[in-house]
Amino acid sequence: MALGQDALQALIEPVVQALDCELWGVEYFQAGQRSVLRIYIDKTDGIDIEDCQRVSRQLGSVLDVEDPIGGEYTLEVSSPGLDRPLYRLTQYEQLAGEHIDLKLRFPFEGQRKFKGLLKGVEAEDVVLVVDEQEYLFPFESIEKAKVVPQF
Repeated sequence: MALGQDALQALIEPVVQALDCELWGVEYFQAGQRSVLRIYIDKTDGIDIEDCQRVSRQLGSVLDVEDPIGGEYTLEVSSPGLDRPLYRLTQYEQLAGEHIDLKLRFPFEGQRKFKGLLKGVEAEDVVLVVDEQEYLFPFESIEKAKVVPQF
């Protein structure tokens, strides 16, 4: 990828906001022989297929002109869904009270994966309750996390 993740997000976010949506997250990865740029969008009253199409068309045009990635890739625009991935510290604050799966970059007490109740955020730490034990994980130590829907 020609641009870093932050620069790519800075290019994408104003386009998404101009279309009355919120940029939830950006992923760029290899999927077999192809590259994929996946953009998650959201808004208060929910995302529908028309929102995804509008954002995809507009972003496609901007990305064609700016060419931040170089080479071929597939652009995907979608809602983050019920099992939404978490990308920003503010999202952890916003989703306090939800159950999440969390994977750390490095093991803590011999494990990298934790599942529990997201209590919130303290300074730069994510507070997770697992089996009545409270853990504080530095945000920078989290490789990925997602909401686990409760039915």
